[in-house]
Amino acid sequence: MNIRTRLTLLFVLLVALIMLLFTGSVYYFYDQFRQQEFQQRLEERAFTTIQLREDVGEIPRTDLSFMIDEQITIYNDQGLVLYSKGTQRPRFPVSPGLLRRITTRQPQYLRQGDIEAVGVRSQNSRGQSFVIFVSANDRYGFSKLDRLRDLLVVGWLLSLIIAGIAGYLFATDALRPVAELIAQVNSISATNIHERLRVGRQRDELAALARTFNALLSRLEVAFVTQKSFVSHASHELRTPLTVMMGQIEVTRLQPRTTPDYEAALDGLLDEVQNMIRLVNGLLELAQANADAVMLRYQPVRIDELLWQAQSQMTQKKPSYQIDIDFENLPDQEEDLVIMGEESLLQTALQNLLENGCKYSTDEQVSVRIAFEPGEIHLTISDHGQGIPPGDIQHIFEPFFRSENVLTIRGHGIGLALTRRIIDLHQGRIEVESALNKGTTFRISLPTQTNAALRQSALHLTNETHSDNSLDIH
Repeated sequence: MNIRTRLTLLFVLLVALIMLLFTGSVYYFYDQFRQQEFQQRLEERAFTTIQLREDVGEIPRTDLSFMIDEQITIYNDQGLVLYSKGTQRPRFPVSPGLLRRITTRQPQYLRQGDIEAVGVRSQNSRGQSFVIFVSANDRYGFSKLDRLRDLLVVGWLLSLIIAGIAGYLFATDALRPVAELIAQVNSISATNIHERLRVGRQRDELAALARTFNALLSRLEVAFVTQKSFVSHASHELRTPLTVMMGQIEVTRLQPRTTPDYEAALDGLLDEVQNMIRLVNGLLELAQANADAVMLRYQPVRIDELLWQAQSQMTQKKPSYQIDIDFENLPDQEEDLVIMGEESLLQTALQNLLENGCKYSTDEQVSVRIAFEPGEIHLTISDHGQGIPPGDIQHIFEPFFRSENVLTIRGHGIGLALTRRIIDLHQGRIEVESALNKGTTFRISLPTQTNAALRQSALHLTNETHSDNSLDIH
């Protein structure tokens, strides 16, 4: 059963229950009104009868107006019949207990089928007490009640038909934006992933759904474009060393070579293979950093220990590199040195920055300064290298991007993109300042262990609030 049919049925059921309650109430209250009105007429008939009897004595049977199936019976306190009009046999059994319950202030109402009766008590001028029972059939009242019942039933059925039609039209109109939304989503594919759903009034849940789809499409577009760019650049970067290797092998095979020549060719091939291994390792690390942050295992890590380890590994790899680490100010507590992070990824980010600083500096020297403030750790990594052109600074964190002034230096353009992603995963910030032929400075800010937990809670709360916002769509 689709939503349109379900909404229509629910709407008809709701209207049916409301109308049934309304018609039942009307019928019930009208029946109560008819009963009270007829009871009042019976009481008036009883008092009229006893008054005439008091004034003129015995009442001729033709002197009073006649109600349908009328019977009038007058009893004394002992239960003897003093006067009777109508059928000879009383319709309702009159017991002494019933006579005692009837007082001047409290008449008794009785009913059997369509026959209704009222018993009232009255006293004459001599102080004698009488009980008058008047019974009759309210044929006209019941006729009106039956007519009302028929009208209410027919009206109820007609209202259900009207409610069914109105409910179907209402459900169709209410679900039209959903149908339009489905059509728009179905029209979007890899060839037009840049298109977005049209959002209208921005005040209801359907618009919120459309905006959510648009946000999802934006993320998919970024991922799709990034993947295409990644595959294109990765293929190009892998093809270059393979082409070089194939060229060296073909040249070597053109004619017989001496042993030193073969050794030189093999050394060149080994160098290209190592270059490919570094590229593949960089691609794997970039893929790992781009994975879902939930899959990463964050643990408490001391930032100073990470820096000393990165310095040690870099100097072992390149003894000519000089890395100076300086503490601008020391925290009062050791906990201020601890951050929550994935140690291997943070180590990779720091090594990339230190290696770039040394590799692109003529003196192969980098200085690192550590500063602390409540809730954050600041790292400043500076070199005196060639610098970055102003137009390239906004692109240096893109995968495989390299400035023209460093194309002669071996690299793949993966390190800074990987570093930026790692810093983002750890809720940090990275900024860069550079001047040509003067050097480059990277500034990194990372939250401490306590501040990271607070940021994570605030981010989770913000996401929940954002998902509850209501928007509209045409």
